[in-house]
Amino acid sequence: MSVEPTLLITVFGPLVGAMLAGLFGRRLGDRLSMGITTGLLFLSCALAWSTFCTFWGGHGHPQTFEVLPFINIGDFKSAWSVRLDTLSAVMLIVVTTVSALVHLYSWGYMADDPSKPRFFAYLSLFTFAMLMLVTAADFMQLFFGWEGVGLASYLLIGFWFKKDTASAAAIKAFVVNRVGDFGFALGIMTIYWMFHTIRFSELFPLIASRAGTNWTFLGQSWSALDLAGFLLFIGAMGKSAQFFLHTWLPDAMEGPTPVSALIHAATMVTAGVYMVCLLSPLYEHAPVARAIITVIGAVTALFAATVGLAQNDIKRVIAYSTCSQLGYMFFAAGVGAYQAAMFHLFTHAFFKALLFLGAGSVIHGMHHEQDMRKMGAIWKALPITYAVMMIGTIAITGLGIPGVEWGFAGFFSKDTILGAAYAAGADHAPFGYFAFCIGIFAAGLTAYYSWRLIFMTFNGTAKWGEAAHHDNHAVHAHGDDHVHDDHAHDDHGHHGAHTPHESPIVMLIPLFVLSLGAIAAGFVFAPAFVGAHREAFWQGAIFVGQHNEVLEKIESLPRWVSLAPLVMSVAGSLIAIYFYLLHEGLAKRIADRKGPLWTFLYNKWFFDELYNATFVKGSKALGDLFWKVGDQKIIDGLGPNGIAWLASFAGRQLGKAQTGYVYHYAFVMLLGVAGLLSYALWAWAH
Repeated sequence: MSVEPTLLITVFGPLVGAMLAGLFGRRLGDRLSMGITTGLLFLSCALAWSTFCTFWGGHGHPQTFEVLPFINIGDFKSAWSVRLDTLSAVMLIVVTTVSALVHLYSWGYMADDPSKPRFFAYLSLFTFAMLMLVTAADFMQLFFGWEGVGLASYLLIGFWFKKDTASAAAIKAFVVNRVGDFGFALGIMTIYWMFHTIRFSELFPLIASRAGTNWTFLGQSWSALDLAGFLLFIGAMGKSAQFFLHTWLPDAMEGPTPVSALIHAATMVTAGVYMVCLLSPLYEHAPVARAIITVIGAVTALFAATVGLAQNDIKRVIAYSTCSQLGYMFFAAGVGAYQAAMFHLFTHAFFKALLFLGAGSVIHGMHHEQDMRKMGAIWKALPITYAVMMIGTIAITGLGIPGVEWGFAGFFSKDTILGAAYAAGADHAPFGYFAFCIGIFAAGLTAYYSWRLIFMTFNGTAKWGEAAHHDNHAVHAHGDDHVHDDHAHDDHGHHGAHTPHESPIVMLIPLFVLSLGAIAAGFVFAPAFVGAHREAFWQGAIFVGQHNEVLEKIESLPRWVSLAPLVMSVAGSLIAIYFYLLHEGLAKRIADRKGPLWTFLYNKWFFDELYNATFVKGSKALGDLFWKVGDQKIIDGLGPNGIAWLASFAGRQLGKAQTGYVYHYAFVMLLGVAGLLSYALWAWAH
């Protein structure tokens, strides 16, 4: 099969599945709907890996296929096209692999749900939108896919729409992303204004000629490329849950756990990172925009890692972990290590999807309990889940052996990012050292909260069953929000009456596959992504300027730079062992004191409260002002309502003259005659 049909089947296969399951799901039935969507995803996945291997082996060639004409108005031209290069090939396997495994996993996890065709249709629709995004050949199609995944994520987060918290989370995700998308749209308009094209193949060669171009606005001179890059990054901030626009991501855990793995671990939230790397020709000439990306990414990595320390919902801990890891990817791109950012995106897809699906296996085995304080000592009941979660945890904490170059996936990608940040700082790049220091500290926090999750969930003493009755009141005293998966419609809340059990094989198979990726993706693909073969592998899909040598300089960094991430990870792991294994209950006693630091972290730096007090209440107050004062009192009061009132008032006053007495009417007539006579005499006299 030639490249073009293969690529079209890869991209449009999930759309066919979504349409069949979504439109004809009731006629097809649950099993056939699930089989069609899952089968088409595995077909897309197999074809995507075949395409990727051609590039990995050095035999691939960048190509663009036009599917349908779209817009052709003057200089503004856009066609529905499919772009194939190394960058899109990497994203194709990330999206289709995780999506196919999530589809299969959902056969077991959603077994009791009455709306399976709708759920699988949403999953496939999301996958199609994401594939359109990563194969876009111009900004119009990129925006189409960008908004498509936003719509699909809204549908998936709010899948259990009868649950108020799920509906609220879906709306919150949709609204927050619209804030970022407004900046994204402005960025696209700025690009078109500057270059009169939105096609990447036409745009990228023109960017260098506009370097140094300034615009005057409000009396200030602004770098045009920096402005465009910053506006586009605002869109990435919303989609990838970066600092200030991150508040939707933890609430999105209200969706089913397979949704969390698909959207919030490996695909949608990485769209922003992909977009920044795709636009590397722009950002290489926009140093201020890159500095902003570096700072926002580093702050996000720190912020999310600190909040993850105090969360008790197993899915929320992993959600904040995702937010933190995305921060690493962004500051890697900010210092110019786009290849390292994509490498971490690639490895992160395996171990984070593994952790989310592993958490789903725990929730399923614990009869839909998500509060880690109600778990403990379940490793014997869930040995396979325990083993794969350990693999995912080792991968995310970046444990490995420097020098020997052995370790799990996260060891290679995270260490490359931190080395690149230090090299950028040594090369006098703004905020390189800042990102390095933040990244090193966040690595220690990551190890702590990751092992905290493992120890609270699988080790220690049992806090379920009969043991739960003794701790129940203490646990509820914390007032955790949303710690039950609404999939527990068959659970009836009797958690203590059940014994933890291992998940069915259909849920475990995806965990085995992802475990292989979490173990091997680092050392297998490191030479191609960031090593000696990177130029032959990327084939120009990522542009690096002649003065950008951060990856080359990693090899000559001081020894302590490569050891620092490992030391911090080991330190964080040992602290977690001290608090949760050697002195179990110590951390709980500290949390029970509800000190200012714990309160600050537990309440997520009070961002939700701050945004509610300013933006939400402020918008409501502004709306009330326009509605009650501007619309009702001024416009309606002086307009139609005012005229109607005046006519009514005049009518009432005139009505008082209608008394019904003849002598009153005779008197008025007499006055009228007198008036007419007086006027006639006056007119005759003059």
